[in-house]
Amino acid sequence: MKTHTHTVIIGGGIIALTLARELVAKGYQDILIIEKESEVGMHASGRNSGVLHAGIYYASDSLKARFCLSGNLKMQQYCEEHQLPLFHSGKIIVAKNESELSTLDTLYERATANGAKVTLLDKKELADIEPWAKTTEKALYSHNTAVVDPKCIMENLYHELLETKKVKFLFNTKFTGLKNRNVMTTNQGNIEFQFFINAAGAYADQVAHHFGLAKELRMIPFKGIYRKLRADQAHRVKGNIYPVPNIHNPFLGVHFTKNSHGDVYAGPTAIPAFGRENYGLFSGINPEAFTILTKSIRLFFSNKKFRDVALTEPKKYFAAPFYRAAKSLVKNLERDWLIPSSKAGIRPQLVNWKTKELVMDFLIEKTDNSIHLLNAISPAFTSSMAMSEYIMKKYHTQFNCE
Repeated sequence: MKTHTHTVIIGGGIIALTLARELVAKGYQDILIIEKESEVGMHASGRNSGVLHAGIYYASDSLKARFCLSGNLKMQQYCEEHQLPLFHSGKIIVAKNESELSTLDTLYERATANGAKVTLLDKKELADIEPWAKTTEKALYSHNTAVVDPKCIMENLYHELLETKKVKFLFNTKFTGLKNRNVMTTNQGNIEFQFFINAAGAYADQVAHHFGLAKELRMIPFKGIYRKLRADQAHRVKGNIYPVPNIHNPFLGVHFTKNSHGDVYAGPTAIPAFGRENYGLFSGINPEAFTILTKSIRLFFSNKKFRDVALTEPKKYFAAPFYRAAKSLVKNLERDWLIPSSKAGIRPQLVNWKTKELVMDFLIEKTDNSIHLLNAISPAFTSSMAMSEYIMKKYHTQFNCE
């Protein structure tokens, strides 16, 4: 086992891999990625829908807005250069009723401010692009939205990094704490480092706490489950059909996505979960579940936005409520067209426990020899290449710490 390194990166997801790629590009040669699983992309990154978002939803002064569209275009270029699956899908956002039209206009304004190419469509124009979709009065079309295969991208990045001989991976290795400011402890032994990057995804808050950071932040997991559109009905979806979201919550609602291989999924939900890896009904539940449950209960009574989600989303575990949510987006949908799917993911949503508010943006915190990427939820996969480039430009001089 490697016991010392210049730069250590915690995590084996897309942000860890793209940061390592940027480090190599800057001339760093002694980079170690540690991952508690046996391979890269086992959690959020590998369970991603593959949609490259286009910066539509995010306030223009946010990090999400800064990185989303740029990251989208960088990842599309990466896929083209390496001949990886890429589907120029576009995306339709439909209004279920008149009360959602003002939010649709807000999304148009945000998208335009963020540089995204969008068009407001009438019903006839919508029918030309996405015939199965239905809307009230008008719909928003995102031209820049695309769909990729996340696992293909991460596998390619992984092998690309190995080939440089400048990046090593330690799998089945879990960060357990700090012995001192330059020595971390793991289940495989101690590792000495000069610079530390926390890209631990669902565990990033716990890692940051060891550095005295983000003490007010706590993670509340949300489970996203999917159903699949029967193969003989997949032709009905041309790209992506999304609802108008509640822009005060960081969830986009059940939607239809045609992936880069032609399969169509409906989902995900945003069901409060009981563990950072609680993908199944009971799998991934550990002693932390009691803490998560008690915090969720407190949040339920103190935060109306969370309460609204907690009261509506769990119903979508069941076929009928899920079907109704999907049916509201399209002209006709038979119940047996949606079939069960094993696809599921966890959104590691951070909550500021002082204000009892869900954190809406990415967070970057640091010490003199560490950087911590927190609340790396959607659109983190889309944003990863632009975010990593930004971090290297802004902070790389710190990496040369003695």
